[in-house]
Amino acid sequence: MSTTIDRSGGDLWVFGYGSLMWRPGFPFLERRPGRCMGAHRALCVYSFVHRGTPEKPGLVLGLDQGGNCRGILYRVAAEHRAETITYLREREQVTLVYREAWRSVWFLDDPAERVQALCYMVDRGHEQYAGRLTLEKQLHFVRQGHGRSGNNRDYVLETVAEIERQGYRDRDLHLLAERLKGVHEHA
Repeated sequence: MSTTIDRSGGDLWVFGYGSLMWRPGFPFLERRPGRCMGAHRALCVYSFVHRGTPEKPGLVLGLDQGGNCRGILYRVAAEHRAETITYLREREQVTLVYREAWRSVWFLDDPAERVQALCYMVDRGHEQYAGRLTLEKQLHFVRQGHGRSGNNRDYVLETVAEIERQGYRDRDLHLLAERLKGVHEHA
């Protein structure tokens, strides 16, 4: 029987599927692999701030509807709950392209156990929602993207490296990374 940990108080669980996996930016007590059902990781968000600009958008990950997504669950101590949510809102909600949501996420190391975790789901109605782009279009946006948090190429390669450290592959991201590895950014 599956058990769910209550999200109404106490410790906070956060699900990371992109840069939060390799650069959470907040203190945590525990880091465990998890799977979010009913949503998948997709390079489907035009980045106007962190990895691009409105004139030269980059492309970042969103948690989009359908499928499932492996990622990282972080447990944040209750006393850091409010400051962590504030930090995540400042980081993830700069242009409001994501919707803050509570989702059931299962632990990969104990599939009978799940938690209600804070997730950032892409808003399909937002102007920055790119939808499903061809590999060539993804390459274009990732190669040109550079924003407040650095270049878009590094974001993709860091995410792929973290996925590999977790022991699995994301076919689409790995294909993009293979194409990017031979490309040198020009200043």
